[in-house]
Amino acid sequence: MAGIEISSGAPNSIRDCEPLSVYCSAVAIGRVSGCFSEKLKMAQRVDRKFPAFPYEPYTIQIDFMDALYKSLDKGGISILESPTGTGKTLSIICSTLQWLADQKENRNTIPGNADQNGLPAEQSNSDEEPDWMKNFVVHKNNQVDAHQKPKKKYEASLIKIERRKNGERHKNLSSEGAEDVDLLTVNKSVNMPKNDAEEELDDKEFILDDYESEDDGITGGGKWKRKSAGVSISSSSDEDLNHSDIDDEEGHLKVYFCSRTHSQLSQFVKELKKTTFANSTKVVCLGSRKNFCINEDVLRLGSTTRINERCLELQKIKKSNASKAKNLCTGVGTMRKKAASGCPLLRKHKLQRQFKDQLSLQGAMDIEDLVHLGYSIGTCPYYGSRSMVSTADLVILPYQSLLSKSSRESLGLNLKNSVIIIDEAHNLADSLISMYDSKITLSQLEDVHFHLEKYLERFHNLLGHGNRRHIQTLLVITQGFIRTLKEDCKDTASCHEDVKKFSDEKLMTDSSMAIYDFLFALNIDNINFLKLLNYIKESNVIHKVSGYGSKLSTQQTDSTFSNNQAANEDGSTLSSFRKLSDMLLSLTYKNGDGRIIISRSRTTPSGQVGGYIKYVMLTGEKIFSEIADEAHAVILAGGTLQPVEETRERLFPWLPIDQLNFFSCNHIVPRESILPVAVSRGPTGQLFDFSYSARSSSVMIEELGLLICNLVSVIPEGIVVFFSSFDYEDQVYNMWKASGILERFKRKKRVFREPRKSSEVEQVLKEYKEAIDASSSGNLKDSTHGAIFLAVVGGKVSEGINFSDGMGRCIVMVGLPYPNPSDIELMERIKHIDGLRELTLSVSKSSVMDEISSKNAQAGFQVLRSCGHKGKAYYENLCMKAVNQSIGRAIRHRGDYAAILLVDSRYASDPSKKSQPRPTEKLPRWIKDSFIPWTNNYGEVHRLLHQFFKLNKK
Repeated sequence: MAGIEISSGAPNSIRDCEPLSVYCSAVAIGRVSGCFSEKLKMAQRVDRKFPAFPYEPYTIQIDFMDALYKSLDKGGISILESPTGTGKTLSIICSTLQWLADQKENRNTIPGNADQNGLPAEQSNSDEEPDWMKNFVVHKNNQVDAHQKPKKKYEASLIKIERRKNGERHKNLSSEGAEDVDLLTVNKSVNMPKNDAEEELDDKEFILDDYESEDDGITGGGKWKRKSAGVSISSSSDEDLNHSDIDDEEGHLKVYFCSRTHSQLSQFVKELKKTTFANSTKVVCLGSRKNFCINEDVLRLGSTTRINERCLELQKIKKSNASKAKNLCTGVGTMRKKAASGCPLLRKHKLQRQFKDQLSLQGAMDIEDLVHLGYSIGTCPYYGSRSMVSTADLVILPYQSLLSKSSRESLGLNLKNSVIIIDEAHNLADSLISMYDSKITLSQLEDVHFHLEKYLERFHNLLGHGNRRHIQTLLVITQGFIRTLKEDCKDTASCHEDVKKFSDEKLMTDSSMAIYDFLFALNIDNINFLKLLNYIKESNVIHKVSGYGSKLSTQQTDSTFSNNQAANEDGSTLSSFRKLSDMLLSLTYKNGDGRIIISRSRTTPSGQVGGYIKYVMLTGEKIFSEIADEAHAVILAGGTLQPVEETRERLFPWLPIDQLNFFSCNHIVPRESILPVAVSRGPTGQLFDFSYSARSSSVMIEELGLLICNLVSVIPEGIVVFFSSFDYEDQVYNMWKASGILERFKRKKRVFREPRKSSEVEQVLKEYKEAIDASSSGNLKDSTHGAIFLAVVGGKVSEGINFSDGMGRCIVMVGLPYPNPSDIELMERIKHIDGLRELTLSVSKSSVMDEISSKNAQAGFQVLRSCGHKGKAYYENLCMKAVNQSIGRAIRHRGDYAAILLVDSRYASDPSKKSQPRPTEKLPRWIKDSFIPWTNNYGEVHRLLHQFFKLNKK
């Protein structure tokens, strides 16, 4: 029985004393006890049926699916944790869609068996039926079934939209000077030679319609009176061909699944196709324009911002003037004609309907499938997929599209009584608030200011009082921003004390202020930003000014103009205006919700660094509540989601901890298939210390190299080594190369490095896998046996890339990857979190404070020293979440096995000494249960590795 107790979770002290002997006995006995434990659980279980699961599910998979099903029944917020590689995605699909199917079946009960509320007689008074579902069924009985005639409803909505837009076009054509001219139209027109009279006449297209607010003293935007004839054209953010104008069907029960990257969404669809739900469920996958666009001319623009802008511009291109004049003169068929988009892939509505029909017939499709379908039909897959949202049962989309309020409104997503599943939710709080950040650079500010000046100079006498006043207000604001970024804070008496409080050179360049302090410092606190934002939206000033600037840029050779254009490296003038608008919106938030970061221009050894102003959102409570209040259930899923209390405090503090549904399961791999060890000393006995002050020493880097030299002789196939940053990986690699250690690696294994450019990662990984496969098959052209991959924590490889089987037989984590303490945004978040209620989290002060000796980081650690328990806990949690994500890349299925080496003395804990809690307390349970926290020397580590691979190779 003693052996069984050890294999199922012995105290650390037992393993610490005799790591090798205890490990071997655990391996021998663990296989027996593991089988006994699994059979015992199965004998006691009364399983819920999940027939769509394509394989024989493991016990923990059934547990996970059952817990998820119960959470959906109960509603509210739930956190479900399942280690990476345990089939979490497939479990989510089968449980959620089974629940959805059961709800539909209950809803479609024969009317004769229902009571007056439309519920089956035996369920009408059931306490198990949630109130929201009772109301949902009653509501549905008073409507026509949303699925009876979706096609007719969709087409009727399209006709309604087109009639409305054709009516607006008719009004515009009937009004003098009211037509909005697209940037492309401007660019085409300026290439034609004109005489002076024509030029003067052509400039009228850039004149703003005369607006004035009904009440200059109102706090909101107010209503606008048009003095001239015509109809205002809305901002470009209002998309002409936005199919989301068709509102989502009321009461249509939906599941929204979102994850961080498009590749993760594609993986979800791939798993969905393994189940019967792929054909029985209406599924639509949403994504960005950059991933969906098939217009080659637009794709050549490259950047996401430019692609988005060009797509919106093309939608605003109307028919030629000749066609418009013909319709206006004849007056025949004007209302029946459909809007002609400037994009050739959106001109034929028949093809868009064909795309929708094909999507309905073919079932679940990922982004690549949708793009291929768009190519084959000849229509836009981006808007084609969006048109399916209203009738879909399952909507698959990226984080941004669901969590951002503006994106939800643009897509027309109706979260009422829906189910929301957020996968990879380990960094949800930080991801959520970062979506509401805004940033504008010095070059963008100068670009906007320059174009506003040129525009006002040209049209000053032709603009009404309201337009002049608002444009002058924009000039005052941009000038104030520019002056703030260019001035030397040390020599400016007017600089706010918050800006001067840090003496460190780095933080003197990068400073932060509260919103109100920022407004007072720039003397713009008397500006009504809500009204100004409303003016920007309603007046179309962005397009008028940008259009006039685009015209000037093609006609003038003025050096000042050319230099200003070149300075704006972040995108077009239109993009710069939008950045300004986003920043102005940030200034309307509550004073305590965020901070203004001011980063001034400076000269560095690598060149000139431009300045910027950035708003950093600090709280996600209000943002998350907008989602949670609407939805029936919100599920946060992931591999490592603890500490749960921190997530609750940052996102939904109103929910008592005892009302939070939480479930966590172990890994599917046997305990003998994983060997996590803290490596505190190298082959020569040197103590490993990769704190910021010691990690760059030649002694430490050489000792690490000797460790790798020993590992390549005992570990088969692939080794993945994670460093804290690209800069540190460069430093280590170059020193290994100069000392000859790198050549010693290459005699045994090929060496690959993670590239900084994301576009190059796939090719390097392909070559790495080929080297591993060649080693496994024995097809070697040289004496190497496998490969080493040098990766970076927080890079593309550390999240979303699977190193299963031979690609990751050993994961080496070098040091503790704490975030850069010189990051002023991070310090502001820590200070904000520290102001929350006290948490019962254990923090290792020694592990955090060991980083204190970098001159550039001293001010950041001064913040850490002064803050309380929670701030330090958050800082350490960021580090350990990054560690957990990286080491979780290895074990991907039940038959996999790998060693995990945490190389730093701060990971280790001597059982003979009563030490403070270590960072390893935050390791996932499936790793912590097998963790060996102490070895006397590297020799013990080497013997453990030798025995581990000898046993698992069998």
